[in-house]
Amino acid sequence: MKNDIESGQNNKKALINRARTVGWLLFGLAILVFVKLIRVQYYDEFKGKTWAEYSEKNDLKLDTIPAMRGNIYSNDNSLLATSLPYYYIGLDTKTSDSAYFYNHVDELSSLLAKSFGENTAAGYRRKMISYRVSKSKRYLRLKSKTITHLDREKIKKWPFFVKNRKGGGGKFETIYKRYKPFSPMADRTIGGIDAKSGRGYIGLEASFDKKLEGKPGVGWVEMVEGGIKIPVGDALNVQPEAGRDIYTTLDMNFQDMAEIALRRKLNEMDADFGSVVIMEVKTGEIRAMANLTKRGEHQYEEVFNYALAGSNDPGSTFKLATMVALLEETGMDPDKVMVNTGSGAMPFKNHVIRDAHRGGFGTITASQVLEKSSNIGIVQLMLRYFANKPDKYLQYLKQFHLTAPTGIQMKGEKPPLIRDRSSKLWSSYSLYFMAHGYEMQMTPLQTLAFYNAVANDGYWVRPMIVREVRNTGELEDKMVPYVEEKPIASIETIKKVKKMLEGVVNNGLAKHIKSDLYDIAGKTGTARKLINGVYTEGKNYTSFAGYFPADKPKYSCIVIIDNPKSSGADYTRYAGSVAAPVFKEVADRIYASNVSIQKPIKDSVPETSNNVKWAGRTSDLKVISSELNLTPVPEGAEYASASLYKKGKTNWQPKSFEGAEIPDLQGLTMRDALYILENKGYNVTFKGSGKVVDQSLPPGTNKSGGKTILLTLQ
Repeated sequence: MKNDIESGQNNKKALINRARTVGWLLFGLAILVFVKLIRVQYYDEFKGKTWAEYSEKNDLKLDTIPAMRGNIYSNDNSLLATSLPYYYIGLDTKTSDSAYFYNHVDELSSLLAKSFGENTAAGYRRKMISYRVSKSKRYLRLKSKTITHLDREKIKKWPFFVKNRKGGGGKFETIYKRYKPFSPMADRTIGGIDAKSGRGYIGLEASFDKKLEGKPGVGWVEMVEGGIKIPVGDALNVQPEAGRDIYTTLDMNFQDMAEIALRRKLNEMDADFGSVVIMEVKTGEIRAMANLTKRGEHQYEEVFNYALAGSNDPGSTFKLATMVALLEETGMDPDKVMVNTGSGAMPFKNHVIRDAHRGGFGTITASQVLEKSSNIGIVQLMLRYFANKPDKYLQYLKQFHLTAPTGIQMKGEKPPLIRDRSSKLWSSYSLYFMAHGYEMQMTPLQTLAFYNAVANDGYWVRPMIVREVRNTGELEDKMVPYVEEKPIASIETIKKVKKMLEGVVNNGLAKHIKSDLYDIAGKTGTARKLINGVYTEGKNYTSFAGYFPADKPKYSCIVIIDNPKSSGADYTRYAGSVAAPVFKEVADRIYASNVSIQKPIKDSVPETSNNVKWAGRTSDLKVISSELNLTPVPEGAEYASASLYKKGKTNWQPKSFEGAEIPDLQGLTMRDALYILENKGYNVTFKGSGKVVDQSLPPGTNKSGGKTILLTLQ
């Protein structure tokens, strides 16, 4: 037994010794291979050159040459995104002959130090010479950052870059960078491209990437150290084909109006985020899509497209869908059907449904249920007409295009979540909470498309944001509006709900945004936010959806503002005080800038305006007076006005715009009148063009700012 143990130990030692021997042999072999590689690469010669030198001279290969990416334009052909060429500059230190190199290296070093300042002239010189004499290095980037095309044209006159029989070696590595002239406006909608791949990854850049990217070419490139590819000469085997140009429906004036109004309210309410979408009623063309997210104190940026992908419980804006379903199902006269809403609180299936108005509304009409946004009223109507027909109600929602995405041309639209009775989350009270916009998820764009259908006499229009694709100016693809052949509801129903939506602004919760110049129709929505599965008090998602002018709808619009904060009463965090004023500001500005939707100017011009020929800054009037050989303008006043009392004689009168009273603006240009009134806190709208001949608030009226004044120009 002892002999067996000793024999086993001896065998083990023998195996270990053999393994060690083999290991040392392999290690020695590896050393020999490494030495041989070094020798072959740097010492063995073939036809008088080392293999390392041959490697440097035989690094050409065919590679893809990226195409110029297509442009993106607004609806008036303003440039929204384009690709601009930028260049890295470098030097192949071994291209030129020795005499040229050493005769010009000092001049190039001095130019580099003076132009870029990343190194001293001596530092540039040392580095270029070290690459020149190195056996492993040859290509040196001369600047860490890219240069513009203008800089490139200047550098082409430098030594090594200018064409010379014994010189050369200067290289330009072309890359394209995306430039957005209006940035940061509509940044998320226009989108961006990935720096490495050059492909669009968000917004229109991603949605139309295949059209925009073009087709790459093929050409010879030289591979140098660091994996850098340098084009060789100008010859290409296959020329790259530039990408198509995309023409959108966006109007950057509307976009600017939307972002200014939204940003102001977000800052005022310290809200988490907000969105505004403006759409043309008949065509579904998106004129503006603003999305702002809080990134710091009083800092809001476009980092997420809430209009397209930000779904939430819509709240009371969804009551319109419920009301349309009720009218379609019953054919009732909403001004005659009465609903008892009680004192503002109604026990319901282990819950309490409340109206925002303390004390309740009592007994009101079905029309007033929508105008006053009564939760109790809409639930009472659902109990009365749909309690035994939930599937019928759900069928109406499908008919209204509320259960599917809009199909807008952009990627990333989040589908609506409207559960049906097959859902595990369906309960006995789901139907009634859905009636006023809970237990569902919808994006602002999906809600807007429904309101737009009502504005369009019941015909649903698919939202669109791209109207044309062009190839080098030639039309390649034209997108036409998609309008459903059948209306979502009968014309009688549409007329009734249109009247109700006007009532919301004229008599209901949004009456403070009523305009004296044009009619607005729309609906407020305030939904408690669902946080950790609980609808949380004080955390609101507010919205206002509607259209204008109400009598001849031209534009529909939705505003959403999330989690507004206020130290005041609860109602200051509701949609009527948060989202609706943003809608009003945007609509006012659009109305003032669009003569086609304004009501006709009255035929007669006030007689008093005939006396005033000029009015404005004295400095401007002096120029006019001098050019026309009029009576000299008196000194002393900042503003003056003039009237003719004899041929060639001008009666100048100083004008003052101090004080709280509304001044006499007759004769002023729009520029001067706008400056004066906005400094006094007034919102200004106008009709016509030329000089002020009439004003809706008469001179001398003593009103505080914040009012709207209409100026008539002629």
